[in-house]
Amino acid sequence: MMLTDLHKHLLNDFQRDFPLSPTPYQDIAERLGVTEAEVIGALSELQGRKFISRIGAVIPPNQIGASMLAAMAVPETELTTVAQFINRFPEINHNYEREHRLNLWFVAVAQNTEQLQTVIAEIERHTGLAVLQLPLLDDFFIDLGFKLDWRHV
Repeated sequence: MMLTDLHKHLLNDFQRDFPLSPTPYQDIAERLGVTEAEVIGALSELQGRKFISRIGAVIPPNQIGASMLAAMAVPETELTTVAQFINRFPEINHNYEREHRLNLWFVAVAQNTEQLQTVIAEIERHTGLAVLQLPLLDDFFIDLGFKLDWRHV
């Protein structure tokens, strides 16, 4: 997929300070001199091509709803399959592999503790693997915004 100037601006200029208004996509469109439909279409294309995974706020743990850090010991041959299954749940923020016996870690966020436990139970039932549930006591914010080099995009 060739990135257009609109794609590049959306990726570069709105990783932070996304407009907080009833019409954020219209606000972006006005700033970029395009239509709201073009902004929504370009973001859909970027999401469909997996350039972006989500558009949404980052909220500190347990401020709204319930959150947890979780870890699993997954056989190496099943790691990709289990990670893909976990990613299907909207409650899963992200997951990552670690070099440890507990090699698959993920953050889960739900409306309440009951919903969170339902998701964990479904993951355990489907995979046959235990999920170690760790409370999120401190949040560590890692700014993952990246300035794109326009010459190489």
